[in-house]
Amino acid sequence: MNKKKIIVLGSGLVGAPMALDLAKDARFEVTVADISNDSLAKCAADRSIRTIQADLSDAARVQELVAGQDLALNAVPGFLGFQTLKAVISAGKDVVDIAFFAEDPFLLDELARKQGVTAIVDCGVAPGMSNLLVGHVRHQLDKTHAALIYVGGLPELRVWPYEYKAVFSPSDVIEEYVRPARYVENGKLVVRPALSDPEYLNLPGVSSLVAFNSDGLRTLVRTLDIPNMKEKTLRYPGHIEKIAVLRETGFFGQEPIEIHGARVRPIDLTAKLLFPIWKLQPGETDITVMQVVVEGEKDGRRVRHAYDLFDRFDTASGVHSMARTTGYTATAAVRLHAGGLYGRKGIIPPEYVGEEPACVEFMLKELADRGVIYRHKIEQI
Repeated sequence: MNKKKIIVLGSGLVGAPMALDLAKDARFEVTVADISNDSLAKCAADRSIRTIQADLSDAARVQELVAGQDLALNAVPGFLGFQTLKAVISAGKDVVDIAFFAEDPFLLDELARKQGVTAIVDCGVAPGMSNLLVGHVRHQLDKTHAALIYVGGLPELRVWPYEYKAVFSPSDVIEEYVRPARYVENGKLVVRPALSDPEYLNLPGVSSLVAFNSDGLRTLVRTLDIPNMKEKTLRYPGHIEKIAVLRETGFFGQEPIEIHGARVRPIDLTAKLLFPIWKLQPGETDITVMQVVVEGEKDGRRVRHAYDLFDRFDTASGVHSMARTTGYTATAAVRLHAGGLYGRKGIIPPEYVGEEPACVEFMLKELADRGVIYRHKIEQI
């Protein structure tokens, strides 16, 4: 059997578990690349995985790395995401992408079509499964009125002062706090500051959470004609106020300031201080909570579809929940594509995949097989 060659670009909190998951599949030959030997060491224990130390900020180097591969899985931090995706597409390689970059992925649609590439983007938990499920329900309903997404990755134990741990790239966490949030209200695009419009709620598995506006709708803003759509990030109460103080004081600023003759970007100093505090320590566990609600009409009746996810750190494998819920979504998409179940060319957001019931069933089963379970409820309203 000729194995498909898969390369994972980035072996961080999510990249390494993805590489390890794919390596268990006899159909794949897995390579992982990262600039950090410490990160690569997480994969080196599996001798079937080839590791390469490489600077993934170098687009030419990325193209060299993917040249001999059948498919790439892009798991670099968001600030590198777009250029890395462009490099992979330019090399004519199919790709599944979880990088949370600010740029519009459809800017690469023409290039992807020209290269004959399938690029499944934003393929994590949210954006990712959230978009897929919204697209799936939208395709089932006769008319869709609203879609609402709540999602958060949280430490199971709340520890002062932030009561938070970075369960994915910390730089991408900061992006959630500074990137303006886009949502759709009465058919019109609305832009609000991140952290705005706090909403207190309880969800299955966990209570006393606060939700705030974040830019998680992503491609849904342009791909689905739903008049009301919003995505909110979940944290423990009190977190918003602390982060807002940092943001409004300028600690997330990108422009260098002078301190005793040295020029320093405030965000770089903030990152140096926050990231050690936010790092999950050995023995610390996390949870992932998500609810996707879509309301509309079917056969003349108003209905509500709700998908609930509550996932915990897996003690048996040692894989954190956010890595499981994000990473295993992406590896399921790799298997979906590798198995010939989905091959549409161009930039493919998850909601496009959600239009195919067989693909949705495949993705949910792949996740359930790994203990990541979405509970679905339909009710008339």
